[in-house]
Amino acid sequence: MLTEILKELYERDLDKLRAEIEQFTNEADLWKVDGGVTNSAGNLCQHLTGNLKHFVGAVLGGSGYVRDRDAEFANRQATKTELLSDIDATKGVVLKTLAGLAAQDIERDYPLDVFGHKMTTGYFIAHLATHFNYHLGQINYLRRLTAAK
Repeated sequence: MLTEILKELYERDLDKLRAEIEQFTNEADLWKVDGGVTNSAGNLCQHLTGNLKHFVGAVLGGSGYVRDRDAEFANRQATKTELLSDIDATKGVVLKTLAGLAAQDIERDYPLDVFGHKMTTGYFIAHLATHFNYHLGQINYLRRLTAAK
């Protein structure tokens, strides 16, 4: 049951991320920062996809993805088309991985010690969803700010 809920939420939220990135009419705005904001919408998008491809796709699904977290925040060269393609690829790997998890897999300890203590896979996947939405809200706000200038 939880896996179905998580699949539905991740599909919904990855679609929302795609819609946010699509709404950037000026591609250069994807990489703008202002004031005390240090992460652009493009970098946050790369961070979200890298995070899910690593923690869900590679760790749980065995996808072989190798994460470069620093590049998620440093690379400002990706095009809007590349970001959208990455979102689509991430959605595919996340949904495939979640579909392959059984109820007992969700109850097992997550294979990595991420926060310095053990937690179930279900707990960590739920945490990743809240992390995703935190940054999704930032992307929405950045899009509206940069479009207003």
